[in-house]
Amino acid sequence: MMNYEIFKEVVTEKLMDYLPEEYHDMKLKVCPVDKVNMTMDGLSLVGDGVRISPTIYINSMYENYQKTDDLQGELVSAAKAMDEAMKAAPGILPSVDLENAKENIVFQLINTEQNKQMLADAPNRQFQDLSIIYRWVVKVEDAGVQSTVIHNSLAKQLGFSEEELFKLAVENTRRIFPPTVKNMNEVIRDMFMKDGMPPEIADMMIGEMPPENAMYVISNNRGINGAISMLYENELHTLAENLETDLYIMPSSIHEVIAVSSDMGDPNELAQMVAEINMDQVSLDERLSNQVYHYDKDLRKLS
Repeated sequence: MMNYEIFKEVVTEKLMDYLPEEYHDMKLKVCPVDKVNMTMDGLSLVGDGVRISPTIYINSMYENYQKTDDLQGELVSAAKAMDEAMKAAPGILPSVDLENAKENIVFQLINTEQNKQMLADAPNRQFQDLSIIYRWVVKVEDAGVQSTVIHNSLAKQLGFSEEELFKLAVENTRRIFPPTVKNMNEVIRDMFMKDGMPPEIADMMIGEMPPENAMYVISNNRGINGAISMLYENELHTLAENLETDLYIMPSSIHEVIAVSSDMGDPNELAQMVAEINMDQVSLDERLSNQVYHYDKDLRKLS
């Protein structure tokens, strides 16, 4: 079995042979792409008149290759994915339009230490051990959300400073991705029912738990990049008032955080639990932090 570097060279050399003839006057280009918590090798097409090319990640191809030891199968699959994405590409990213962007710039929360390279090339502001970056939401559909990180070059094209991006994202994020706070029991119950379990059986499986002992999932209505919702103080305050205690906030992933009453346990023990779960159950590209945050109900402050 090839090691990664040899695999990357072979894929770069051979993939064009598996693409339809219409792409044969183009070239394949490998570039590092900064993703959340990692840098990946992106493979894209370049050629005259090509404004947007989808990116295939060689790292993901190699992971599949390690499982199957089928190089040809990976090349066939990658070529098919590239072809399908190229045909859809004109609708992926709109031309740089100031008015369009104003309505569609939103927040995302990422780990500062793990994303230094990305943060060096993107407008951002720090919160504790985390950083707020900005995304341009291109399309929101039932099947998913298409968006792109606003790097310095795009911010310059749009003519927005970081302060202007922040002001736009404050309003847009709440409108496009309304924050949600759900009792964990409700979340589990919904999962059971989606799998076809009758409501009465789901209720029996979950049982009753006093609100002060419950865990609460803070995210947004799409469940995508929802950890940013922890910064919307009104939702935290309402939950803390209902529980009549301060809150501990545990990062579950970039998509959600878990809130509990401060009476639930020691923050150091909770942080240890978060770290263990991150290592064992959360993929690297979705990890947010091993820290636990404290919301002071009376001061209305998250720290």
